[in-house]
Amino acid sequence: MMRFIPVREAILGSVTLILIILVASRFAGFVAPSNLANVFNDTAPLIILALGQMVVILTRCIDLSVAANLALTGMAAAMINVAMPGLPIPVIIAIAVLMGGIMGAINGVLVWKLSIPPIVVTLGTMTIFRGIIFLISDGKWVNSHEMSAAFTGFPRAVLLGLPVLSWVAIMTVIVFGIVMSRTQFGRSIFAVGGNPHAAVYTGINVGKTQFWAFVVSGALAGLTGYLWVARYAVAYVDIAGGFELEVVAACVIGGISIAGGIGSVGGAVLGAIFLGVVKNALPVVNISPFWQLAISGSAILIAVAFNARSGRTKGRIILKSAEATQ
Repeated sequence: MMRFIPVREAILGSVTLILIILVASRFAGFVAPSNLANVFNDTAPLIILALGQMVVILTRCIDLSVAANLALTGMAAAMINVAMPGLPIPVIIAIAVLMGGIMGAINGVLVWKLSIPPIVVTLGTMTIFRGIIFLISDGKWVNSHEMSAAFTGFPRAVLLGLPVLSWVAIMTVIVFGIVMSRTQFGRSIFAVGGNPHAAVYTGINVGKTQFWAFVVSGALAGLTGYLWVARYAVAYVDIAGGFELEVVAACVIGGISIAGGIGSVGGAVLGAIFLGVVKNALPVVNISPFWQLAISGSAILIAVAFNARSGRTKGRIILKSAEATQ
């Protein structure tokens, strides 16, 4: 059974806390409540996307189109707002989520029905989605002065000391914590990733489960698309370029096994927070942001090595148990 904060994720949380303390020793203002709130708000889009990616990776798949999905839905939301500035924000959000879900469904169908490797499918759709952005926008930007105040103001509105963007991330974490641990869908996700052949014998449709995992990831990318564009008040073709790699990195660092079936909501969240702290801390201590890539890469290698060693240890325990019963 999945625990919300396993030991592995507790270690990551401790490392993140130590990093914050080290940065605070150089710049005390970094640990000010207002600054920590800003760091969390900056990391909120990554948290949302990492949760969607987590679901996909747990089923032994990967979604490299999330950033392109985000960019396309964000551009579409911005263009809709420009064309119909009076359209209620909930309607725009619903359109963005629906669009994202449809793009995720396209990935899911190609993986499920055509048995094309997920990395090939999502690399292809990533390029297609970026191309569609250029076609619908003619390569032009949508700037803040073209957007309505309600459109850009929603994710920035402060509620109980935090922006709405942060609250959306928090609510997403809570919902996924419940879904992944207490629903049939969550159990199916882990079963498919853990042992797809055994999952079939229990009546789980592996392909269909992977399809819905892509839909979830796509829908969250669509939601993040609106939040991203509204927060930064700009939409263009290359928005969030390369962000899909950060999303995957957050999952891997958080202990989500690329082999599927192993991971937790807490791990994905802590992986995203770790990257968010690194990204915000480096400029504070006068370290080049380029080191962020080196630190993230090193953390990924350590996480993968940790996962591999844990897997071997678990395998030895199972063998010993089998020998003992003979």
